[in-house]
Amino acid sequence: MGSIGEKHLSRLATPKTWQVKKKGIKWISRPFPGAHAMDRSVSLNFVFIHLLERARNNKEVKHILNHQEIFVDGIRRKNPRFAIGIMDVLSIPKLEQYYRVLLTKKGKIKMLPIDEKESHIKLCRIKNKGPLKKKMQLNLGDGRNILVEKDEFKTRDTIIIEVPSQKIKEVLKLEKGNLVYLTRGKHVGEVGTVEEIKKGKLIYKREKKLFETNLNFAFVIGKKSTSISLSEDKK
Repeated sequence: MGSIGEKHLSRLATPKTWQVKKKGIKWISRPFPGAHAMDRSVSLNFVFIHLLERARNNKEVKHILNHQEIFVDGIRRKNPRFAIGIMDVLSIPKLEQYYRVLLTKKGKIKMLPIDEKESHIKLCRIKNKGPLKKKMQLNLGDGRNILVEKDEFKTRDTIIIEVPSQKIKEVLKLEKGNLVYLTRGKHVGEVGTVEEIKKGKLIYKREKKLFETNLNFAFVIGKKSTSISLSEDKK
């Protein structure tokens, strides 16, 4: 059996993106290492105890996962330490409840309620790509890899896929006029329109004002409008 340090983090050592109560909690479940960075993901245990407040402890989370059929990006998950990260979709079909993992304006991980139709799509940022078996392999930010016939994709573009089939529905280019969601930096959680890209920097417009950010902080989420809900008002 692993030590408590392998399975848990002390409250004081948790990433700043985790919404944890300041008092009354000593240990927090550590997510399994995966595609998402630790500061951009949390365990399912954390989700049900701290974000959705559906359980009081690990035992209750295990009961939920074993009896309610919990899906992440369309695949059933039963391990409380499974990591769920930014843009992932959590589905509880029996309760007709669906959520997307996003960030608050303070950079905290949150579970945004979405509708059932939207739960079947996932936005994935292209991290890098390369040839494989006479095809092109897209390596995505959430750890998945997709083979495509034509090399018509660029690094930092976003693809909209169906989950769990991974069928590509649309490509959102990182180019002028498209909408980006900021995943890091002092403007985290905000949405803006791309104005210019230069030397690793992105200039975007929000509320008629121009801002500059690191190009790697920008996640394309739409063209004239966002392809996903970013607030409960759009449900």
